[in-house]
Amino acid sequence: MRPFSTVDGPGIRTTVFFKGCNLRCAWCHNPETQSFDRELMLRPERCVGCGLCRRVCPNGLKSCDLCGACAEYCAARARSLCGEDTTAGEIFDRIEADRNFYDASGGGATFSGGECLLQPVFLEALLTLCKGAGISTAVDTAGNVGRDVIERIEPLTDLFLFDFKCFSDSLHLEGTGKGNVLIKDNLAFLAAKRPEKLTVRIPLIPGFNDSDAELGAMSRFLGELGVMDAEVLPCHTMGNEKYAALNRESPRFGSCSEERAEEVRKRYFQN
Repeated sequence: MRPFSTVDGPGIRTTVFFKGCNLRCAWCHNPETQSFDRELMLRPERCVGCGLCRRVCPNGLKSCDLCGACAEYCAARARSLCGEDTTAGEIFDRIEADRNFYDASGGGATFSGGECLLQPVFLEALLTLCKGAGISTAVDTAGNVGRDVIERIEPLTDLFLFDFKCFSDSLHLEGTGKGNVLIKDNLAFLAAKRPEKLTVRIPLIPGFNDSDAELGAMSRFLGELGVMDAEVLPCHTMGNEKYAALNRESPRFGSCSEERAEEVRKRYFQN
């Protein structure tokens, strides 16, 4: 969870990250949310050599069953466990603790990922609890799920933050491992049903979706849906160190400046 967020919807928000995603975006800056399983992140450069992790580990660090003991006792955060088993009630209690900040700022709770719509039962329970308590909700999604899931979650959601990566199906397949026909269909559904509940967010990826041809195609598609404005988010490399901590190869795409993102927004995605 990320409390006091100001980048995941309006106002001050608590963002809940779900593990598990059915896309593999080549620029992903949250690789720890891709797998549904628990994962251990190792940052040896932070280690102070206290040896406590070895003493508390049931296996003496000779093998790992992801119990999380070493991470719990590592004050230097050289070891951290990604993922926890919890209940909707426990998460809601942590959300509700900061409701004064939501009320004062027009914020609320944002459910993100990974892809939170891949766990619709758990998400529905959280949204229902928030709705009952009068806490505003947002769902941050890439939209690569069945329409039945969108229809199930939509009535409980105050705002969809819809991540629209590119128009071309073949380009989407190349960059994420999946095509985007279903994604565009779900985006069109939300734009037609409840446009006031939809914010389209476009990650600007240098060398991927930043050509005039692709940006123009995205702009025309959104215009046809009646989406006159969209947010353009500059790609960054701040998550690259997570790949090293997970012993994975870093993304091949570089960063984009705020100025370039704003230029693209004004040219293509501003009414």
